Amino acid sequence: MNELTGTEHQNPQSIGLDEWSSFEIVQFMNKEDEAVAGAVRGALTHISKAVEAIAARWQLGGRCFVIGAGTSGRLAVVDAVELVPTFSIAQNRWVPLLAGGYEAMWNSLEETEDDDSWIITALKSHSLTQADVVIGVTASGSTPFVLAAAEYAADIGALTVGISNNESTALTAICDIGIEAPTGPEVIRGSTRLKAGTAQKMILNMLSTATMTKLGKTYQNEMIDMKLINKKLVNRAVQMLVNMTAATEEEAQSALEVTNHDLKSAAFILLTGSTLKEAKTFLEGSAGHLKKAIQQYFHDVKELKP
Repeated sequence: MNELTGTEHQNPQSIGLDEWSSFEIVQFMNKEDEAVAGAVRGALTHISKAVEAIAARWQLGGRCFVIGAGTSGRLAVVDAVELVPTFSIAQNRWVPLLAGGYEAMWNSLEETEDDDSWIITALKSHSLTQADVVIGVTASGSTPFVLAAAEYAADIGALTVGISNNESTALTAICDIGIEAPTGPEVIRGSTRLKAGTAQKMILNMLSTATMTKLGKTYQNEMIDMKLINKKLVNRAVQMLVNMTAATEEEAQSALEVTNHDLKSAAFILLTGSTLKEAKTFLEGSAGHLKKAIQQYFHDVKELKP
């Protein structure tokens, strides 16, 4: 019999769980959750290293595939789907691959975590290359579905990142960067949708958010690359431009109209007093990085002055 990992151990403090009051149950869960941030804190060095590596691959045209089974895979989906409207990335650049596919998002297909052939076929269908990134997520650090993905990606030469909730895992041994946030025994033994899942969500948020920020998808702490696909977001964009540039609401609305609701170009125009043509030229020259485009614009203007 295999030795139990930390996430599979019985929590000695919650043995009487089935006799507790509702308040006692949620109070204990809250107390246990307090330790999750600390577990993630211990992995920050590896998380930041992964961010730098992912951003470097992205700038070479690489894609990011996030692999998981059960809760881990669903969390990968939850994070990935928000990146398209938030940062205006192509849907095929940050791709979640969940064991069991679409159906597993809605139904528990526990047996699929052992299907190591399905994920290889899926990665081959995406024509995985050395420029790409594969992030494997598994509480135990030993899920066959995830290990197979990491091994295949490593053979291809893709960057491999592992996220697990135990120490010295098989996943970490395979990956270029192993992120381990040991969350220990769960309130209910083995139910890793709880503390382990919370830690995974935090780490996935950090990886995607910090990577997009390093790529210039934010300006200050604003979502400068978001897609303005509804009235709420258009109104948010107007307020964002007002806050960032000291423009009036009318000026902000006008800039959005001139740029066909291209928020980044509108911000460039308001911050530099330039034209739409100049905005597009300098943004293209900086690979869409607004702050770098503005800095280059003012550098060039200064150079042109007698």
